[in-house]
Amino acid sequence: MRIGLIGAGRIGTFHATTLSRHRDVGSLIITDVDPARAHDLADRLGETVAPGVDEIFTWGVDAVVITAATSAHGELIGRAARSGLPVFCEKPIAVDLPNTLSALTEVDAAGTVLQMGFQRRFDSGYVTAREAVRAGRLGRLHTVRALTADQTPPPAEYLAVSGGIYRDCLIHDFDIVRWVTGREVATVYATGSDAGHPMFREAHDLDTAAAVLMLEDGTLVTATAARVNGAGYDVRLELAGELDTVVVGLDDRTPVASTEPKGPPPADKPWTGFLERFATAYEAEIAAFVEVVRGERANPCDGREALQALRVAEACELSRLEHRPVNLGEIAGGRE
Repeated sequence: MRIGLIGAGRIGTFHATTLSRHRDVGSLIITDVDPARAHDLADRLGETVAPGVDEIFTWGVDAVVITAATSAHGELIGRAARSGLPVFCEKPIAVDLPNTLSALTEVDAAGTVLQMGFQRRFDSGYVTAREAVRAGRLGRLHTVRALTADQTPPPAEYLAVSGGIYRDCLIHDFDIVRWVTGREVATVYATGSDAGHPMFREAHDLDTAAAVLMLEDGTLVTATAARVNGAGYDVRLELAGELDTVVVGLDDRTPVASTEPKGPPPADKPWTGFLERFATAYEAEIAAFVEVVRGERANPCDGREALQALRVAEACELSRLEHRPVNLGEIAGGRE
């Protein structure tokens, strides 16, 4: 199998390394807007570098992996669809609904595969939590608490094109809440703060955000995000039911300290970032994509799943701006 990879940044480098080692991947063609970065990655892996995106589609590949800047995702997805190629794309499809829906229309018209990169679906903790909920071991689920906190903020230039904290960061929590519970979000109420570093205000973004979600069955969800959490990278999901409570992301590297006399000690080596925390999950999602391309399994996270998470993010942004609860029915793209 020959795969074209577009984008040689942090996550592109990780995915390229995973693919280069995969037994079913014969070769990679790598390109990036920064030719030197693409050359360096290709040289390190012993793979082929392409001068641009055009060559990815003309040199002959069996599939495409998109890890380029978010602003390029929609166009590249559409181009791959028109070329009849299966695609793996890091979230999101686009930072807005019109371009997301346009790309999905192209994929649907072509009948091709689009697998989205929501890596938490491949993390063992989330998988186990999903099994517990679906098996009824928690009883009636009444409360879910989702948390994502970065140890250090992204660069200012990234903030300007990220789409904002709901679309860029909390969208992972919105997706995983839907996936674990099997329920859709009905309403949201969101707020946030830009009281931190001035670069957040300059980007018209937030450094801290919170949302209260009501699922279709009445389950209450709180989802919070922070761009600066000095203790470490903290991602957790707590699910409380009438019979039991489980927590994802609570281990000896969780960056929290108890104030109780007999509480657990602080982590000796707290998580520092997403690539470290979810390395195994990232490897698993790319391995799944190879299986999908080979026809060995169904698509585990298609573009319509990404659309639903984006609709929740859009509702949160609208709620924050208008200071009111927002019903998901107000947001375009809902399931018929």
